[in-house]
Amino acid sequence: MTAASDSAGPEIVELRHIAAQELDPLLLEETVEWRRELDWDFGRSADLVRQFADMRALLGYAMLDRGEVAGYGYSVLEDHKGLIGDLYVRPAWRDGVNDARLLRTIFDGLVASRGLRRIESQLMLVDPSVGETLRRARAVGLQERILMSLDTATPPYLPARSSLRRFHFEPWAEHHHELTAGVISLAYADHIDSQINDQYRNVAGARRFLCNIVQFPGCGAFFRQGSFVAFDPRTSCMAGVVLTSFVADRVGHITQLCVTPQSQGKGLGYELLRESINALRIYGARRISLTVTASNEAAVRLYQQCGFREVRRFMSCVWDSARS
Repeated sequence: MTAASDSAGPEIVELRHIAAQELDPLLLEETVEWRRELDWDFGRSADLVRQFADMRALLGYAMLDRGEVAGYGYSVLEDHKGLIGDLYVRPAWRDGVNDARLLRTIFDGLVASRGLRRIESQLMLVDPSVGETLRRARAVGLQERILMSLDTATPPYLPARSSLRRFHFEPWAEHHHELTAGVISLAYADHIDSQINDQYRNVAGARRFLCNIVQFPGCGAFFRQGSFVAFDPRTSCMAGVVLTSFVADRVGHITQLCVTPQSQGKGLGYELLRESINALRIYGARRISLTVTASNEAAVRLYQQCGFREVRRFMSCVWDSARS
C-alpha cells in the first residue's frame, strides 16, 4: 500500500486505496483556495475526483498524516504521455518539502510506466520553488508561466484598429473545429509553448486540445459567444482564433489566442482579444483571466496593454525520455 515513507514526515500511499469520503476535507479546502487565489470554480473538477476515487480508478498518490489526507496528486495516461492533472497539499502541511516529495513520487511513478516517453504538468497552485526542487532531483525542463487578470469594471479603452477591416471575423462554431486545429498547429510551430504542450505540434494533437477545451469541465464552461475566428479574405484561409470559457460565476477565461505566422504582426491578436473581452463583459464577466509563458514577451506586452495584470506565477514541468 505504501509507495513512499519518511520517518520525518507523512506516508505516501497510492490513491486507489483512498475513498472519496477521505478526500473530502482536502477537496473542500482546495475548492476554497482555487476560488480565492485563482478566481476559479474547482467544484466540478472536485466532483470528478470524488467519482473516480469511489471507482478506485484514480492514478496517483495521497499523503497521509495519522490517517488524515494531507495532500494528493493524480495523473492521466494519454498514449505515450503522462499528464499530472493536479497536486494539492493542504496549508497546514504545505512546507515545500512535503509538496516536492509528493510531486517527485507521482513523477517517478509515471517514469516507471511502460512505454511512457513524456510527462507534462502545469500546476497553478504549486509554488515555483517545488518545480525547481524537482528539476534538481530529476531531469525535467521548467518554464515559468503567469496567471493574469483583467477587471472589467475599470478596463482600458480598447479602440478598433485597421485589422478589424482587414480580416473577416466569425463566432466560433463546431464546423470551424478542423480549421481551428490547423491554425493552432501552425501558430505554435517552433513556439516555446509547443515545448510545454506537445498537442500544439500537429493537427491531431490540436484536435484533442480543442476537445478538452470544449468538453472537459476542468477547463471551465466553454463560451461560444466569446470565441471567434478570423479569416483573411485575400486567401480565404483562417488566420487566427480566440477561445473563451467561464471558469466561475462572472469570471471569464481566455483559453486560447493564436494567429498564424503569415498574419502575425498585423494587429489580429489584439482584435481577437478585444472582441472576446467585449463579449465576455456583455455576458456578465466581472473579471477575465488568462495564462501566458513568461518568456513570451510580445504576448505579455499585448495583455498588459489591454489591461491584464499579473496575479501569480507558476511552473510548467516537462520530462522527455529522449532528452533525459
